[in-house]
Amino acid sequence: MSRKFTPKVVTANDLLIGDVVYLTADDQWTREHAQAELIEDEAHAQLRLLDGAGQKNIVVGVYLADAIAGPNGPEPTHFREVFRTRGPSNYAHGKQVGEQPGPRQP
Repeated sequence: MSRKFTPKVVTANDLLIGDVVYLTADDQWTREHAQAELIEDEAHAQLRLLDGAGQKNIVVGVYLADAIAGPNGPEPTHFREVFRTRGPSNYAHGKQVGEQPGPRQP
């Protein structure tokens, strides 16, 4: 018996800045998990994963991460993904100090 598909977001690391990014419904990469496209269909998730993986000039390490619908957008369900939303932990920079570079497009 196969398991029921759980909602996902497409995530990766930005090739230039190294920060965690998420694929939006309009094919942009955002640093905000809540702005990611929440994918609730397994076939659509695989297509979106291929879309993201094909952008090798923008991102690396593309994969699907479990998420749930939250009041402000998708929310991570695994502690690893929660940790990744906070940015680097070695010292305060990037997301931790509110820096927001512009959106990247394919």
